[in-house]
Amino acid sequence: MNRTTRSVFARHALAIALGGIWWLPCAVFAQPEAAPAEAASGLSLSQIIEAGGFLIYVLFAMSMIGLALVVYFFLSLRREQILPTAWVRDVEGLLNRHDHEGVQTACRANPNPLAAIVDAAIGYIRRTDAPNPALLREIIEGEGGRQANQILTRTQYLLDIAVIAPMVGLLGTVMGMLKAFNSVALDIAKARPIELAGGVSQALVTTVAGLIVAIPAMIAYAYFRGHTSKLIADLETTAANLASRMIQEKGE
Repeated sequence: MNRTTRSVFARHALAIALGGIWWLPCAVFAQPEAAPAEAASGLSLSQIIEAGGFLIYVLFAMSMIGLALVVYFFLSLRREQILPTAWVRDVEGLLNRHDHEGVQTACRANPNPLAAIVDAAIGYIRRTDAPNPALLREIIEGEGGRQANQILTRTQYLLDIAVIAPMVGLLGTVMGMLKAFNSVALDIAKARPIELAGGVSQALVTTVAGLIVAIPAMIAYAYFRGHTSKLIADLETTAANLASRMIQEKGE
């Protein structure tokens, strides 16, 4: 199994796993009301979810945002979006013809991270008669760092969801426990069982819901962080190779 096949397999496996986890809230909210016989034996899933209160809807919205981000990252962080093979071949062809102006035009006509790095490098090379390799390396690293930061910043939103979701669940836990203890405090002689059970249910449901949202978001973030790290390394290597060819051809 080559690298491309492994990458495709990993993306598909992650999409199926996360899709299954994130689809759970949709299935729960879409459930019909439980039949009276079923209600007598216990609460349905939809009733348990509703016991969590308004925070469940907040967590549900966060899960949908997380799912949308995963789909967006699968589309926007593909290798062809960051390192377009056809574009690299076109630039190499222009370099073979010593057409530095054509390279710069190609960079500005096809905005992508690699094009931005090459554009910065070719701009410096065209402005000087004797390009300094050390200075060129600094230019590539500087622009490469800026592009890398932009790519990594995208995935940061998944980490934000993974961190905030348990906090929202914890808030629901505290609110549920306060509700349960208040039911005891306001009726010293005898705690009201329904209100006590409702508070405990809210505490447990929001805790679980927060983890259901946070865990797949963290898994997705870990995957995309590793994926983007590989892309950034390849991006800088490809840009450096193209810049080296530019210097050699200008020297000729």
